[in-house]
Amino acid sequence: METGFDNEKYLNEQTEAILERVARFDNKLYLEFGGKLLFDYHAARVLPGFDPNVKMRLLQKLKDKADILICIYAGDIERKKIRADFGITYDVDVLKLIDDLREWGIETLAVVITRYEEQPAARLFKNRLERRRIKVYTHHRVEGYPANIDMVVSDEGYGANPYIETKRPLVVVTAPGPGSGKLATCLNQIYHEYKRGLKAGYAKFETFPIWNLSLNHPVNMAYEAATADIGDYNEIDPYHLEAFGKTAVNYNRDVAAFPILRRILERIMGAESVYRSPTDMGVNRAGFGIVDDAAVRRAALQEIIRRYFRYACEYAMGLTHKGTVERIQAIMDRAGLSPNDRPVVQPARAAAEEGRVRGKGNEGIYCGAAIQLRDGAIVTGKNSPLLHAASSLVLNALKHVANVPDHLPLLPPTVVEAIGRMKEGALQMRHISLDVEETLIALSISSAMNPAAQIALEKIQMLAGCEMHLTHIPTPGDEAGLRRIGVNLTSDPNFSSKNLFTA
Repeated sequence: METGFDNEKYLNEQTEAILERVARFDNKLYLEFGGKLLFDYHAARVLPGFDPNVKMRLLQKLKDKADILICIYAGDIERKKIRADFGITYDVDVLKLIDDLREWGIETLAVVITRYEEQPAARLFKNRLERRRIKVYTHHRVEGYPANIDMVVSDEGYGANPYIETKRPLVVVTAPGPGSGKLATCLNQIYHEYKRGLKAGYAKFETFPIWNLSLNHPVNMAYEAATADIGDYNEIDPYHLEAFGKTAVNYNRDVAAFPILRRILERIMGAESVYRSPTDMGVNRAGFGIVDDAAVRRAALQEIIRRYFRYACEYAMGLTHKGTVERIQAIMDRAGLSPNDRPVVQPARAAAEEGRVRGKGNEGIYCGAAIQLRDGAIVTGKNSPLLHAASSLVLNALKHVANVPDHLPLLPPTVVEAIGRMKEGALQMRHISLDVEETLIALSISSAMNPAAQIALEKIQMLAGCEMHLTHIPTPGDEAGLRRIGVNLTSDPNFSSKNLFTA
């Protein structure tokens, strides 16, 4: 596992940039926080060495100067949009974020539900928060936003939405994901601040794309891969090139929105905007934290392949459309990549084929799994009547890292068979083989009597961050168990069963 990123250098650069931007205005800055505030696993994957919670460390340094607002789009609540890293909906992620912030000693000032039109699920979410004594503000859709500037910057536009009382010079506006209304919330607040005589400012903290890397640097291409579902793409910032004579990379939505955004700010402030380009608005210093460009390039190329597999699976499950798959394929082609450039793909498929050959004549679907461990070794597993392929793989991998001989079972066959009989008989479940969650529970029970199982269980953290591939879409129990272990999982867009419903 390589290291290509220096967190301390980044932290110092980023803190200095934010404080300088606060001082540039009337000691009041609304900072739009793009990307994930906590558990930024995309950044950790493409910038090896990046602390997924480094932004929280930044906020801890600034917590005496910062208020926190969390935005969520009412439509995302209504359609139950999922945050893939955790497999939870955006509204649940807001609850988790509030709890996580508290664990870091930081309180959330309020939650803002944007484009709120009394949607039933959004109204229930609002009630749920308010009954737990969390302040909630609702911002309604502004007619003609953003093009009709006369309407937007008026008492019938921004002025019709409530003003949120803040106390500290820095207001961090964050969200579970893109399209949550962070920018509109910042502008709404700045409008109200100017009406009150306070000359507040706006800035954007967006980790990706990294403006001072090239357009086709793998890190910036990985951002395009990560946002293929919403159609984002990178381009040279033409405003920055014209104003400063320097090449900078930004993404299409920011570049397209800049002229209108600049006019809105000028209308609010009653003066020429302090910003001459969308890149000029940013305070992103991530590029200065890269200490090994070659390591970062390798990691980012692997992330592009991971995204390819993820979208292929989402398309098979009906969660995304064909255009997304076509976009990620185009990015793969541009990067000169194929699925087999992921080292664990072929071994997983070979394990499935081995199972098929051995089980010739028997009905069923043969699944394989492979993981690349920290020492570079690739370990495989395949399904059986008693274990899912992922479960078999986890046990084999734990044996390897714990130096447990192959002939010593971590789970006695009698225990696995007893669980299978219970699932089939008492619980009347259709599938009796153990998924990863069930396997981990069985392993923890076995460890009380089996020293080998105890040694293996103590090494489970050595699987975190390892690359893993399945030849099938994981079941809910496999996915939940593997997410807890912390592996970087991909899978082929195949189903592990012919049944449409599994339980």
